[in-house]
Amino acid sequence: MLDVHRTIDAVWKLESARIVAGLTRMVRDVGLAEELAQDALVAALEQWPASGIPDNPGAWLTAIAKRRAVDHIRRAELHTRKQEQLAHELDRRTEGDPVGAAEEPEQDDVLRLMFVSCHPVLPTEERVALTLRLLGGLTAAEIARAFLVGEQDVARRIARAKRTLAREGVPFELPDGSELAERLASVLEVVYLVFNEGYSATSGDDLMRPGLCLEALRLGRLLAELVPGEAEVHGLVALMEIQASRSAARTGPSGEPVRLHEQNRGRWDQLLIRRGFGAMLRARQAGGPPGPYVLQAAIAVCHAQARTAEETDWPRIASLYEALVRLLPTPVVRLNLAVAVGRARGPEAGLALADELLADPVLRDYHLLPGVRGDLLADLGRYREARLEFERAAALTRNAAERAFLLRRADRVGEGGAAGDGGAAGVAGAAPVRRLGEAAEEFLAGGALDPGTVRSYRQTLRRLRLGLGERLPLAELDADRVAGVFATAWGGAAPATWNRHRSAVRSFAAWAGLGDPAAGLERRARSRTPAPAIDPDGLAALWALPGPALRERTLWRLLYESAAPVAAVLALNVEDLDLEDRRARSGGRWVDWRSGTARLLPELLAGRSRGPVFLADRRPGPGRMPAEADRCPETGRGRLSYERAEYLFKRTTRPLDPDGRGWTLRRLRPRG
Repeated sequence: MLDVHRTIDAVWKLESARIVAGLTRMVRDVGLAEELAQDALVAALEQWPASGIPDNPGAWLTAIAKRRAVDHIRRAELHTRKQEQLAHELDRRTEGDPVGAAEEPEQDDVLRLMFVSCHPVLPTEERVALTLRLLGGLTAAEIARAFLVGEQDVARRIARAKRTLAREGVPFELPDGSELAERLASVLEVVYLVFNEGYSATSGDDLMRPGLCLEALRLGRLLAELVPGEAEVHGLVALMEIQASRSAARTGPSGEPVRLHEQNRGRWDQLLIRRGFGAMLRARQAGGPPGPYVLQAAIAVCHAQARTAEETDWPRIASLYEALVRLLPTPVVRLNLAVAVGRARGPEAGLALADELLADPVLRDYHLLPGVRGDLLADLGRYREARLEFERAAALTRNAAERAFLLRRADRVGEGGAAGDGGAAGVAGAAPVRRLGEAAEEFLAGGALDPGTVRSYRQTLRRLRLGLGERLPLAELDADRVAGVFATAWGGAAPATWNRHRSAVRSFAAWAGLGDPAAGLERRARSRTPAPAIDPDGLAALWALPGPALRERTLWRLLYESAAPVAAVLALNVEDLDLEDRRARSGGRWVDWRSGTARLLPELLAGRSRGPVFLADRRPGPGRMPAEADRCPETGRGRLSYERAEYLFKRTTRPLDPDGRGWTLRRLRPRG
């Protein structure tokens, strides 16, 4: 029995994409197609243990699924002659032996399914979940385990994606003309995102999740078979093959990361390297100027061709990154260029490029920026600065293996520098050095602040600690450092937000006896005229957007219907909600809502009985644990911050805002 179930599972993962794709072509509804395919899977689970596994299990599943499609067409009482003929034709094909009658779906069907599941109308997280579900045959539980999120979260993403595709009438067809390049780029983005999450897991205990790497490779190889003339597809496959070839050498005996130049190249998988070289050859044969994936694959080839780390052609890699920056000038690509330049032209040149990215808000929580700076500073012999950067990188990463690795790096460079642990701290009899992280916690726990102020100040100090490092000596919290964090984190913030964070820093500095590190930050004048409420046309466009997640849709509706301050709504707790009377107590005021919010709240709460109503995206890392009052006891996730909520709303509404800046949450409050 167990062997039969394992066989069914393996067959399903191999055949589900073709079955769902063929059914989607027939019924023109990806959600319905998957339901019909699932019916066939249930039939297999019921019948195969008794009757045995068919000679052609994939054809058996396809035939049963087509029969379900015929039944659906009949039940739907379709009226047109064309639809009647289609049902009759499908019925005729599946009479008799289902295995012999089943036909292999068209290859183009699977490609169509890829384009549909990766359609740009869907948010990235929904594209990924739907693709792994439909094309990978993974269950919601398997996807949830791979990405370390809740199974219900994944199920909701998949359900929302199907509803959006149906509502938007996304056709089951191949894009053509100018649309093809954009749509293909969306598919490649999803495949590479899945691979990267497997190759360098962003959270959890393990550095890698091999299952996701293998699934991305399978999807990439399949895509290369379906569109053999697209150089970028072969480039992506080459990149993934060569990167995957290093998997065995990327971790040490205890699962710790091993940097590329320290890896045992004898453990690199030569078969995958040869496959990568072959895919790169096919990319070149496809012709055309090299795109981003072809250039990244060329960089991977340079590494794979070097027999030792010392033989790596860093000047060539630096020139390839320069070409990539011209095509794709993202902060992450520019950071990779800094690494290559540091190797090719010296750490000082690389550090200069990395320092140009310090003020980029995109990288403010990206742990690799301080990690790269730490490496370059250590190469320059600036060990004390390097240690602070490695500690800051460790605080930013959500991956436990990577965090431990970075902390070990910090300890090693600390031992290598003359200053060791920071000057006077190592001198016998000297007072211990006070650090930013521990001082901030002491300040917040002192009992002199009310809970609302603690919540507000914690946001400010958390950003300072992430931007400057937990172990920054408190005496070094000067105006230049604080100004740098403010420019990156709140440079474009509204005056009220800027002034609130400025006041928090000044209060903390006064408590710690630091003088005024916010002296260089001018108080911003608040506009006498409040920002106008979003007009009816803007609201209609906002409510019609297909992409926002359930949390955001509920928050926005509640802000609009209640006209309550944003902080009051974000401070709501589940236990304070009166769903029947449609109101809740927040601080010293009541927050009321209407039918729009009432429809969304039960789904958002998903059975939770305590904790914040609006939760953060992920569980906090060990160094960023929120107060108990701001943490859900059932999920472990913290309260959604004003900063994050505002950012998501601005990003979503940027296309709707005539000024192109995006709206603030306060504009959801009706005026007058």
